[in-house]
Amino acid sequence: MSHIHVDRKTLEAGAVYRNLLVSSTGLTPDEPTTVTTGCGIEAPYALTSVRPESVTCLPCREHAAAEHLRYADQVERLSRMTGSVVAPAEADAAAAWARDTARKFAN
Repeated sequence: MSHIHVDRKTLEAGAVYRNLLVSSTGLTPDEPTTVTTGCGIEAPYALTSVRPESVTCLPCREHAAAEHLRYADQVERLSRMTGSVVAPAEADAAAAWARDTARKFAN
């Protein structure tokens, strides 16, 4: 039985990111057939997920948790910079979501 993995580019995977690309560029990118996973292997795209409850590969879960925590820290840092276009309240909400998602991957 195969494990379900997470794409190494955890925060750039899934429908939400694809929709962002479509709305900002007007182009629809093709889904890849294979991706490099958080654990470092090449796996079919169909065997990956962005949902913590679906990912069964433990190294991939650890990778996704770390990526979400890194994102939370980065968003908070960037929102505090002079001239930032991200309001502190928006950054706090994004960071809270990322930390919550990281917790789900870590459990």
